[in-house]
Amino acid sequence: MEVEGTDESRTSWSDMSGDGLTVFYDHAGKKRKQDPAPEAVIRIIEQDEEEEEEGEMSPDHMKDSEEPSNKRVKPVGKSNSLTGVIPQMKTPALKRFSQSISRSISFRTEARPLPPALPRSRQKPSSFPRRRSSQCWSDTVESHDLTAKEIKRQEVIYELTQGERQLIEDLSLVKKVYYEPMLKLDIMSESELGQIFGTLESLIPLHTDLLSRLERLRGSEKTVGEVGPTLLNWFPCLEAYVTYCCNQVGAKALLDQKKNEKRVEHFLRLCQESSFSRKLDLWNFLDLPRSRLVKYPLLLKEIQKCTPPDHPDEDYLPDALELIQNIIAEVNKKTGEAECQFYRRGLHYLEDSQRLPEIQQSRFIYCHGELKNNKGQRLHVFLFELALVLTKPGEEKDGGHVFNVYRQPLPNALINLEEIPDGEAGGGGTFRGAFTGGNDKVKNCFRVSSRGRSKFNPYILQANDSFSRQQWITCLRQAIVQSRDRTAQTSQSRISLHPDSGLCHIAELSLSSDTDMADHTSR
Repeated sequence: MEVEGTDESRTSWSDMSGDGLTVFYDHAGKKRKQDPAPEAVIRIIEQDEEEEEEGEMSPDHMKDSEEPSNKRVKPVGKSNSLTGVIPQMKTPALKRFSQSISRSISFRTEARPLPPALPRSRQKPSSFPRRRSSQCWSDTVESHDLTAKEIKRQEVIYELTQGERQLIEDLSLVKKVYYEPMLKLDIMSESELGQIFGTLESLIPLHTDLLSRLERLRGSEKTVGEVGPTLLNWFPCLEAYVTYCCNQVGAKALLDQKKNEKRVEHFLRLCQESSFSRKLDLWNFLDLPRSRLVKYPLLLKEIQKCTPPDHPDEDYLPDALELIQNIIAEVNKKTGEAECQFYRRGLHYLEDSQRLPEIQQSRFIYCHGELKNNKGQRLHVFLFELALVLTKPGEEKDGGHVFNVYRQPLPNALINLEEIPDGEAGGGGTFRGAFTGGNDKVKNCFRVSSRGRSKFNPYILQANDSFSRQQWITCLRQAIVQSRDRTAQTSQSRISLHPDSGLCHIAELSLSSDTDMADHTSR
């Protein structure tokens, strides 16, 4: 899953844990000038603000409005005008010019008094982002007789409870402020909204249930005794995240596509500029459940650290931690498969020979993102589980994205990877001129070539920065090793069907290095 929605090029990274996939993918003050918006939209966004502002005025402001100023304003002396600065001249034209300037900048105080000061209107709260309450458990109790370790335990449990409450508020806000108005105003169709929001609504009662369970655990002194059994019984409900997270890949792509429409972009911008958004856009809200999911193990580990050895939770917390980690691994695995399928469907092959079986057999993506070749062309590169695919992004008639396969894909088991030191790109003058104009050194490059295949020409690829290059190299090495191990296992399984000593001998030689083969032959 990618987080992002800017014009900058990005690379999505994923780290495998078994078969699972973990994806590692601000207005105060002035109000920006906005395009005219439909009246209905403005009313929906600013309704709460108008209600808050109605009837609220500081006593000083009320006093100003009820008691207009009756003080006389002392006229500005002529010495403050240009009449006192410009010396008297006998020339009538210059004198008239001086007098006209004096009248224009004296604020006409001699002609009329200044009007009474108007009461200053309170600035709308929508100009400032609404902040979360940073209240701790210690702030909710008047006194307690607990050790420092017990206090820390109560603080973590309170953080867990408050996190559930805030998540419920955010999910309810997304439904009320984004989904329902866009549906009512026909900004998007019902099917499009259904694809973008997925099963978000079903998560609200799920977390409401946990919140009510945690609140019931608080005793008269606002302390929680055992929390392990409650979490152990509730965590299986999080399997609903499999469906929600698997849908996010397509949801993000559709949302980015719809943002190109003026009505959608204008509505989302109005929402983001309102106080409730806390400077977050719609996708930040839609990604909150996944962020919450991966935080449960961290909270449980903190509770474990603060739990005494003789506490009843010592029998439940380890099982609860193992359960939530297994659920997250399953969610990551299914999400990786959904992401792989989504991008496989977006590949457009120019030749049938490009349809490698390794692409269709891949279950996940190690990483994908933008790289440049030695001609300076921007390519979107996919490192699938079993194949490396270079593509050129395109656009379909309906506005969706398509990836045109560039040259011949390469199975990971046949990849030769070479790091290129900065300034030593082997692409010659073409590569240097494409990026630097021939003056500076070429940086952040690596070379990919094929072992024994002539259709795949060697490629020098350039990443955006050194960190991105290192991530690509790390993922490529991991993909190469795992693909070769898979190939070796497949070969061994085929050999087991034909238990011939001669065939086993040949298989061992073909999978060994040249040195091992020479040693074996000399024997």
